[in-house]
Amino acid sequence: MRKVPAHIERPEYVGKKRPKTGESDVKSPEMIERMRVAGRIAAQALEEVGRHVRPGVTTDELDVVGHEFLLDHGAYPSTLGYKGYPKSLCTSINEVICHGIPDDTVLRDGDIVNVDITAYIGGVHGDTDATFLVGEVDEESRLLVERTREAMMRAIRAVAPGRQLNVVGRVIEAYAKRFGYGVVRDFTGHGIGETFHSGLMVPHYDDPSLRVELVPGMTFTIEPMLTLGTIEYEIWPDKWTAVTADRKRTAQFEHTILVTETGSEILTLP
Repeated sequence: MRKVPAHIERPEYVGKKRPKTGESDVKSPEMIERMRVAGRIAAQALEEVGRHVRPGVTTDELDVVGHEFLLDHGAYPSTLGYKGYPKSLCTSINEVICHGIPDDTVLRDGDIVNVDITAYIGGVHGDTDATFLVGEVDEESRLLVERTREAMMRAIRAVAPGRQLNVVGRVIEAYAKRFGYGVVRDFTGHGIGETFHSGLMVPHYDDPSLRVELVPGMTFTIEPMLTLGTIEYEIWPDKWTAVTADRKRTAQFEHTILVTETGSEILTLP
C-alpha cells in the first residue's frame, strides 16, 4: 500500500474492516459544491492515468500515476484501504469485469483496460472510470468500449426529476440488447457523497420494482459494465477481481452525477 502524507484527510473507513453507510440521498448545496471539486480532481486523475496507458506499461505503474496525481491535488485515493483494498485505483483488463488490483501485469497491444479512480477531498468522494484501448485493438473490442460509454451517456441524459431511478437501467439494457451485449447485474452504481457507497443502489438493468423517485440534489454513480458474452462471473482468491465466466471481454464507464431541476449534471468532468 502506497504512503499518504499525514496532512491529507483520510476517509473514516481507513484502518477499519467496514465503512459507514447511510446518508441522505439528497445533498445540500454546500456539499454539492464540495463534490464538484472532488469529481473534477478524480476526472483529471483519470485523464492523467489514461495518458500513460500503452503497451509495455504495468498496471502498478498506472497506480503510481493516479496515486501521485491525487496526492499532488490534496486528495486521498478513496479505494486505498477501503475494506482492505490495497491500491489507489482499480485496473480491469479484458475479461476482468471490475476491481482488478494493480500489480506487475504488463499491458499488451490489443488489450482493453478499465481504470476506476475515486478522489476524497473536502470530506466527500468523486468516483469515475473509463475503459482505454491499448495499442491496436480489434474492431469487436473497440465497438464494445465505444458502445459502453454511449450506454452510460444515454442513461445520464435520461435522468430527470420526477422520473424513477429504474430509468437508468431501462435505457442501458435496451441499448445493450441491440448489440447482443450482456449487462452485468451484480455490480451496480451507488449513492455517493460523504460516504463512498451510501446504500442507494443503481442497477444497470431494467428493474420495474425499483420505485425510487429522482429529486433535485440526489447524487449517485452510473457505471454500466457490458460483456461480449455471459454476465456470469467468478471472483479470484484475492476476493476482489471479478472475471467473466466465459473469459470474454467486458468494458465499463462511470460518472458521478447530480440530479438537477431540469435533468442532470456530470460532476466528474475534468
